[in-house]
Amino acid sequence: MRIDAHHHLWDLSAVNYPWLMARGVERFFGDPSPIQRDYLIDAYRRDAVGFSASVHIQVGAADGWAEAQWIQSVADATPDWPMAQVAFCDLTSPDLAAQLDRFQTLPTLRGVRQIVGRAPGEDAQTGTNALLADPRFADGLRQVGGRGLSFDLQLIPELYDDMARVLDHAPDTSIALCHAGSPHDRSAAGLRDWAARLRTLSARPQITCKLSGLGMFDHGWTTESIRPVVETCLDQFGPDRCMFGSNFPVDSLYSDYATITRAIEKIVPAAQHAAIFHDTAAGFYGLL
Repeated sequence: MRIDAHHHLWDLSAVNYPWLMARGVERFFGDPSPIQRDYLIDAYRRDAVGFSASVHIQVGAADGWAEAQWIQSVADATPDWPMAQVAFCDLTSPDLAAQLDRFQTLPTLRGVRQIVGRAPGEDAQTGTNALLADPRFADGLRQVGGRGLSFDLQLIPELYDDMARVLDHAPDTSIALCHAGSPHDRSAAGLRDWAARLRTLSARPQITCKLSGLGMFDHGWTTESIRPVVETCLDQFGPDRCMFGSNFPVDSLYSDYATITRAIEKIVPAAQHAAIFHDTAAGFYGLL
């Protein structure tokens, strides 16, 4: 069994996703117009050839609880496809405990995500980087870990050091680093800087790295152009702390599912395929 540790689904008639409704708005990963349509479980399963289980990651719904309930209904309706989910939750909310209580009534729930950073330009507009200086965020991370839940972390290299200081206050919370830590500068110098900064996170055993979303900052990517990213992650985290994620349908803007899978298969040594495509995600998200 292969597990896709990072993908999205959406039904525009069931859940409100503001960014999918906004036409003509460029995003940090490019023009979203080709994916501003329903992407349901049957379409995803047709794409995900060779996989038989997955982890759904929240994707910017106006109401995180509505999205989480809908994903639970999808999982209930497709019992032959084991699916866990990571829901959106604002860790700075005054009613965080009550929100987490409610989320934990969903059998598919494994963790939560609140995006810290997407890309420098978009971050300047959203202000999400401010979470790192908010003591409520650090306290929320502790609460998440105390409940046995994980946290999916999306941020850019410029924020690694500040995030590491936040994690000092939540050392027992398991962290999934989304999209290899979003190395947005793919120049040789940019990748060297990212790799050096990444050691701040990879040195922390609580963090597991996702080999996902590699096309968002490299739209014309090739196996060789993403090789330094994948090999750096494998070197720093090891295969037991790395897992494959398709980031579909977002990464379908620049490639098809099979091409992404083949590229990772080619870069990752064959002896490590079981860890990358199953074992790490199975253990981290409880999809055994």
